[in-house]
Amino acid sequence: MNAANPLDRVTLDDVRAAAELLDGTVTRTPVHRFRALAQLAGADVVLKCENLQRAGSFKIRGAYTRLSRLSPQEKRLGVIAASAGNHAQGVALAAQQLGIPAVVYMPQGASVPKLAATRGYGAEVRQIGTSVDDAVVAARAEAARTGKVLVHPFDHPDVVAGQGTVALEILEQVPDVGTVVVPLGGGGLVAGIATVLAEAAPHVKVVGVQAASAAAYPASLAAGHPVPGVLGGTMADGIAVGTPGDVPFEVLHRLGVEVRTVTEDQMSRALLYVAERAKLVVEPSAAVAVAAVMDAPGELPGTIVPVLTGGNIDPLLLQRVVQHGLVAAGRYLQISVRLDDKPGALASLLDTVAAAEGNIVRVDHRRTDTALEVSEVLVTLQLETKGPEHCTAVLDRLRRDGYAVS
Repeated sequence: MNAANPLDRVTLDDVRAAAELLDGTVTRTPVHRFRALAQLAGADVVLKCENLQRAGSFKIRGAYTRLSRLSPQEKRLGVIAASAGNHAQGVALAAQQLGIPAVVYMPQGASVPKLAATRGYGAEVRQIGTSVDDAVVAARAEAARTGKVLVHPFDHPDVVAGQGTVALEILEQVPDVGTVVVPLGGGGLVAGIATVLAEAAPHVKVVGVQAASAAAYPASLAAGHPVPGVLGGTMADGIAVGTPGDVPFEVLHRLGVEVRTVTEDQMSRALLYVAERAKLVVEPSAAVAVAAVMDAPGELPGTIVPVLTGGNIDPLLLQRVVQHGLVAAGRYLQISVRLDDKPGALASLLDTVAAAEGNIVRVDHRRTDTALEVSEVLVTLQLETKGPEHCTAVLDRLRRDGYAVS
């Protein structure tokens, strides 16, 4: 394969060559049999834990493959990347391993842990703009000015080949695999995995999964060529990519890879489920694979292997996502009740909630709402519950006792 031509088609031999290159550099990540999810899915489920990879995601595979194949002159000049997270860390670590100077542009809003990790791997970090797009513009300008190589996160055959090594490991670790479910952003990982399986195990189904609010692939596949998508808000920033890459798109289109989408609620429920039942911390972009499996019981053939692509999640975001997941799973309930403003009214309300076994997390007590009568008070309760059925039971008990709940 001529890596200078980004439209060259990646082959199984290219991925095997990348695996030899990566041997001893990347971690052969473990697999984890997920019995709780298997019961929901109606099939065996085995997690491929790239969240336990070096630098916290699969990105080191493609980054190291790309950087190691640069010419001596290109290595001396150094490389440039633009990213808000995993690609930044993958390039920084690969450059450190290979002794290549690296500059990484990151937006002003990049999380503190990701900034610290990227700098910790030895890269020079420059923060600019408010989005990854702003960082990409700055990175491209410097690459054009200095002659340094801009390392694209997914749109290069060497990157696709490196990411495809995940599939070689899956085939060895899960010989009865029937379906591989993969988070999908720009497409490098899905393209690499699909390339391997199309040649080495054509019976295995590949499913790419995007966040519903940031999904460019469905329209692109329908059009037959990459088209810009509309990026809405999503917690899965790692797969929020506006336009598919030419190299991975060709693979997904040619091989007919199925693409599904999941909502923010499904994503947060899946992240919480993985943390509680599999005891693994993953980022929202990784949780989409599990969310797709949870949403399709009985639909996917054979043993299902969701790829947990990364575990680099800011603790503050994790806190918000877990709370969102609790709400989505019916484990967290917020209610408002109007009460007569008289002694004992609040205590009676709380007694009713306690009798229904709701665990009160917070109580807000307001008298100054313009919608209230002079003799009324508005009480808002935040409760921990045991699930959707318990939420219904709490609400039923309150209404039975005469409370108007909203």
